[in-house]
Amino acid sequence: MNKRIRWILYAAIVVLYVLHNDIWFWNDPRLVLGLPVGLTYHVGYNLVAAVLLFLLVRFAWPSHLEVAAGASETDVEAAGGER
Repeated sequence: MNKRIRWILYAAIVVLYVLHNDIWFWNDPRLVLGLPVGLTYHVGYNLVAAVLLFLLVRFAWPSHLEVAAGASETDVEAAGGER
């Protein structure tokens, strides 16, 4: 199931990328919460992007990075890496 969640999150990145270009609000003079509707849209967009980034870190973070981060200096040097 973790792989399925990972792919759903990757698809959400593509959807957010497409939704970022909000051409439908460019010429809309309405105010929402005292802000132009396009700016209000981007406030909501940023909140959704922050939640998506949290979910990506929680469910799609590569596990091999955690192993490398938890390794001691001698383990890294023994593997041929530099610290």
